[in-house]
Amino acid sequence: MSNQKEAAALTADFAFLPDDFELIGGEPEAHIDSSFSSDSYWKDVRRRFFSNKSAVVSLIFIGIIVLFAILGPGLNEYSYSAQNLAQKNFAPRIPILESLGIFNGNESLHTTTGYKIVNGYQQNGLANVYYWFGSDTLGRDIWTRVWSGARVSLGIAVISAVINMTIGMSYGLISGYFGGLVDSIMQRFAEINNGIPRLVIVTLLLLALQPGFGTIVLALVITDWISMSRIARAEMLKLKEQEFVLASRTLGAGSFVIIFREILPNIIGQIITQLMFSIPTAIFTEAFLSFVGLGIPVPKCSLGSLISDAFNSFTTHPYQIVPPIIVLALLMLCFNILADGLREAFDPKLKEM
Repeated sequence: MSNQKEAAALTADFAFLPDDFELIGGEPEAHIDSSFSSDSYWKDVRRRFFSNKSAVVSLIFIGIIVLFAILGPGLNEYSYSAQNLAQKNFAPRIPILESLGIFNGNESLHTTTGYKIVNGYQQNGLANVYYWFGSDTLGRDIWTRVWSGARVSLGIAVISAVINMTIGMSYGLISGYFGGLVDSIMQRFAEINNGIPRLVIVTLLLLALQPGFGTIVLALVITDWISMSRIARAEMLKLKEQEFVLASRTLGAGSFVIIFREILPNIIGQIITQLMFSIPTAIFTEAFLSFVGLGIPVPKCSLGSLISDAFNSFTTHPYQIVPPIIVLALLMLCFNILADGLREAFDPKLKEM
């Protein structure tokens, strides 16, 4: 009783007035880490990606190459198949840079008596003729052919990668979700397909069918969907027992609704990353097939066929092989760096707290 009387006496000595307290309300101080809590998943992904300078630079280079592949062949009066034997093996000549002493059409040739400078433009009196990347052994403009070939190579790579993503993603998700006998049968089929060397399948297919754009896409689709299906299956096995899947199943959602509406959005980051990794693989495979003569038939061209044609004259006219090699190398390098940047951006384990 004495303690209660003492507490009452102390309370009586301190009277609280209405102005003694101030409600913060909606001020920023009332929130805990407002910048973090307002970030959505995709906003966080964009922030992480654009903070990766190498990935952003790679994306810019890819955009430039794609832009030139679309517009490059139309920037001059030449076509990718037009031949002019009177103007064959001309060195690069660029209007503005020739006044600086570079890219002026001069070419150093090795002869039995030493080196000599040759300028095909001056020898033929072609003062107003310019080949920005030079001309090949048949007098075709290398600039136009490089960007036409880049357009074909990118088209084959992107189309085959998207089809492989669709097939492999669906195959792996269905296999991992149903499990049991269905999963066992589907995985044995995938292992048999993956056990046959890809080069053998592609070569036999291209020998049996007429080489062309569609045939190369089909050859790449047959063999390249396995890696995508494995990633999709692994993610499905990890997520299919989660609470949100159980909740959807309890509410009566069907299997395919759960697969493609509940689980698929949660693995879209891994799928996009794998798609970016598969594009340079498809570009390299197409270039290899074209280099060995199983690619795009003439007069059309791809980066691989351009490298194959220029390889025969590499010792005498090395400038003919440099542009397609640089474009091919930049595409493969930039797509791989871009895929690494996307993987880091989508990985939730790297989220800063």
